[in-house]
Amino acid sequence: MKKVLILANNDVGLYKFRRELIQELVKNYEVYISLPYGEFIPHLKEIGCKFFETEISRRGTNPITDLKLLLNYKKIIKKVDPDVVLTYTIKPNVYGGLACRMNRVPFIANITGLGSAVENGGILQKITLLLYRIALRKAKCVFFQNEENRSFLIKRKIINGKNKLLPGSGVNLDYYSLIDYPSDAVINFLFIARIMKEKGIEQFLDAACCIKDKFPNTKFHILGFCEEAYQKKLKDLQDKGIIIYHGMKSDVREFQRISHCTIHPSYYPEGMSNVLLESAASGRPIITTNRSGCKEIVEDRKSGYLIEPENSEDLIEKVEMFLKLNYEEKKIMGLTGRAKVEKEFDRQYVLDAYLQEIEC
Repeated sequence: MKKVLILANNDVGLYKFRRELIQELVKNYEVYISLPYGEFIPHLKEIGCKFFETEISRRGTNPITDLKLLLNYKKIIKKVDPDVVLTYTIKPNVYGGLACRMNRVPFIANITGLGSAVENGGILQKITLLLYRIALRKAKCVFFQNEENRSFLIKRKIINGKNKLLPGSGVNLDYYSLIDYPSDAVINFLFIARIMKEKGIEQFLDAACCIKDKFPNTKFHILGFCEEAYQKKLKDLQDKGIIIYHGMKSDVREFQRISHCTIHPSYYPEGMSNVLLESAASGRPIITTNRSGCKEIVEDRKSGYLIEPENSEDLIEKVEMFLKLNYEEKKIMGLTGRAKVEKEFDRQYVLDAYLQEIEC
């Protein structure tokens, strides 16, 4: 039986966004996965994956640590002897790609966003782009999640081989089914993301403070892992009744049921926001930033509103515009978003593209 090796940086993303692909692959291939241990590893094993625990410093820049990762990937590839390797996220793309090139193994990379190192410029950008150029030069195919990332790497001659644009990770339209729009006696806004500056948490909190004062019948819910820098601020605002922090949740659908609108003011260099895809699939209007990875999912003023990144005033203005809509107008916004993801972002598109590349 042929073998597929998947290199990723965390179990949550692999299980939630690649599960359908893995379920299809295990029918005809031995599937191996290499990533750090997490709560979803047992679920991935149940599907049929064989697991290599691989430590990855996702944001670290220590060259010794990264060299160890490269050597570890080489060791795993030699042991598994895969027919093809699938890589996701920056470090697996770079160091997994290098290891594949050294071992002359075909691999398919997925650019899930270029990351802060490339976004912020400087010497770190130059080093990262050089590594990308070396690693991806021999890729069987490079998948992109948005056109801006694709154009950026092609223009800089980082990519010169086969590449394709995907609709992000797509969304499972059965799992994230259309949910009835809730009564609007109280309007619930939802923020789902890691609590960090680049995800727009400061703009969300600014909006919550302002809107809650003007519109007492609103609630601002926050879901996600909270970085230490924001723990005290969230506690203080929760104590004042301005926000409700729910912590990490493995299944957000119960919160989508009560939600009237998802606010995602992220200016993090996203590939394609899964939060927005899932919200739109559930029939919820969206307020998000006018930047790649977010703007593609929204039809401005039809299924939601676009705002300028790092602009609290713009966010507050759009939230107020949303609140002034009547119930039916809010509901229609959500239905419009659902129709868009059904047409453009069905996960089956992603599944078909991968199977075609793997099997050809």
